[in-house]
Amino acid sequence: MDVGIIGVGMMGHGIALNVVQRGGFTLTFMQHPGNQPVDDLVGLGATGVATPREVAAASDVIILCVTGSPQVEAVLSGADGVLSALKPGAVVVDCSTSLPGSTTQMAAKVEAAGGRFIDAPMTRTVQHARAGKLNLLVGGDPAVLDAVRPVLASFTENIDHVGALGAGHKMKLLHNFVAIGFMSLLAEAAAQAADGGVAPDVFVDVLARGGGAGMALERLSPFITKGDASGIPFAISNSLKDIGYYRQMSDEAGARHAIADAVHAALSGVVEAGGGDSHIPKLIDYFRKENAPA
Repeated sequence: MDVGIIGVGMMGHGIALNVVQRGGFTLTFMQHPGNQPVDDLVGLGATGVATPREVAAASDVIILCVTGSPQVEAVLSGADGVLSALKPGAVVVDCSTSLPGSTTQMAAKVEAAGGRFIDAPMTRTVQHARAGKLNLLVGGDPAVLDAVRPVLASFTENIDHVGALGAGHKMKLLHNFVAIGFMSLLAEAAAQAADGGVAPDVFVDVLARGGGAGMALERLSPFITKGDASGIPFAISNSLKDIGYYRQMSDEAGARHAIADAVHAALSGVVEAGGGDSHIPKLIDYFRKENAPA
């Protein structure tokens, strides 16, 4: 199978490297200002092209790793989009974090153009992407998943089929609500601890031995104790986007989202204060009392 990827950003770059190095697949990628440096990919034989159309024309499997639903819709159905040159039977694998409703609409367009579609958003971090140890949450036909499994296996540790088309993105939004919600709560507590003079190592150790233990604490503790935010290179603006998607999904399902509303309001305040490009551990600084809105 020839593989294409659109979105060679922080996560997509690791995916692309592993598709070539571990998987041994021929790779075509779309050139874009948002890409990470691609000299290493080119050195391994990958080919850069200018449009989604050119990626599709060269590929049996097209991986999308872009910001969200507007970007997925644009690269698929926009001018010179993937749908304009999709090979018969080609599979689009959407690894982005997208709205489930948009996912089903885009899948229908891909199928009408003679292709196949699965939603396969990922969990874990940039470091896991580079190590080829991402987790994928796959929605769609199991037979389509099996057809592309060799490609997906090149950059993953776990591949979970979570349900029908769109279920992958539903599960990803649930996952990110929990993860971002936990980290936002912990960031507020860490800010109050710092304001109250609680030693950072004491704060972390007490939580780790009690009810605060878990992945959120593990990932935020380097920033709490050492000021090292490198472990979670995920922008606060992206966190806000994901919580917004979760709220929209909840509205469409008639579900309650009171906690998500509070998290969204807290993140919105940080973004409005100019902190959107900061990584999520920096929430602790924005939640300190000297940075509170007047």
